[in-house]
Amino acid sequence: MKTPMTDIIRRHGGLVIDGAMSTALESHGCDLADELWSAKILIEKPDVIRTVHLDYFRAGAQAAITASYQASAAGFAKKGLDEKEAYRLCCDSVRLAREARETYLKEAPGVRADDLIVCGAIGPYGAYLANGAEYRGDYDLTDDEYSEFHRVRLNALIDAGADVLAIETQPKLKEVLALLDAIKGKDITCWVSFTLKDASHISDGTSLSEVARALDANAQVEAIGLNCVKREQVADALRALREQTQKPLLVYPNSGETYDPATKTWHNPPVGSPDWTHFVPLWKRLGAVCLGGCCRTLPRDIVQIAELVGAKE
Repeated sequence: MKTPMTDIIRRHGGLVIDGAMSTALESHGCDLADELWSAKILIEKPDVIRTVHLDYFRAGAQAAITASYQASAAGFAKKGLDEKEAYRLCCDSVRLAREARETYLKEAPGVRADDLIVCGAIGPYGAYLANGAEYRGDYDLTDDEYSEFHRVRLNALIDAGADVLAIETQPKLKEVLALLDAIKGKDITCWVSFTLKDASHISDGTSLSEVARALDANAQVEAIGLNCVKREQVADALRALREQTQKPLLVYPNSGETYDPATKTWHNPPVGSPDWTHFVPLWKRLGAVCLGGCCRTLPRDIVQIAELVGAKE
C-alpha cells in the first residue's frame, strides 16, 4: 500500500497543507451562498477551482484538498442532478487539482511530483445538512446509512486518482469508523481530522483519547488531527492525541478571525493576538508535522505556514 503522506514527511520532516477553498473562491468573486457551498463552483466555474489550487501550490502547499467537501450525491440530488452527474462532478474535483499540480510542476521543475499530493475531501453527513451540524454532531445514522451516503463521492475520488483521502471536519467517531470500513481493502490511505467541542473532546463529546485509540491501529490512516477549529484549542488537543498515538499529527485550523452568527460576518482577532509565528512552532513542538489552514485562510497564510514548517527551531 502506498503511503504518500508518510513518504513526504520522511523526506522533508513535515507536510504543508493548503488553505481554505471557500475563502479563496470568494476572493475570486464566487458566490457561495448555497447549500452546496464550494461544491456549487464545480458546476458553475470549475476553472476558478483549478486556479485556487495553483495559487496554493505556488504558496508552498504540498497537499491540495479537493473541492468535494460538500459534494455529496444527496446534496446534488437536491439540485436535480442524478447519481451519474454527482459522480462526474466529484471526479472533476480531483481532475482540477491534478491539472493544477501539473501546471505547477512545469513552473517549478526542481519540485518532485511525488512531493505534491491531491487529497480527496470527504466532509461529514453534517455538512450536507447545512445547519452547522459538523460542529455539533447532533445526528445519527446507521453504519449502512453512512456508507450509502458517502458511497458515490468516495468511489469517484478513488477512481479519479486522489492520492489520499482527507476525511475532514468530522464531528463523530462513529461516522469515521463507517468510512474507514468502506475503504478497507482498497489501495488508498487517508488522514482523519475532527472538529472540537473543547480541547479534550470532538464535537459529539467523544474524548480525543478514545478517538486516537480507535484509529491508531488502522494502517490506512496516515495522520490524525484537527481542522476548522480555533487556534487556541489546538495545543491541548494535540497533547491529548499524542498520549494515545504515535501517528503523525495534523492540524489546519481557522485563521483566528471569529464568526458572528447573528450578523453572518467575520471579525479580525484583537490587535496583538498571537499569530502563526507563535502557533506553528508550538504545534511542531507538540508533534504536529502536517500543517495548513482552514476557514478564512488564503495563499498568503500558507506562504507563512510553509516557511514556519520548514524552519529549524
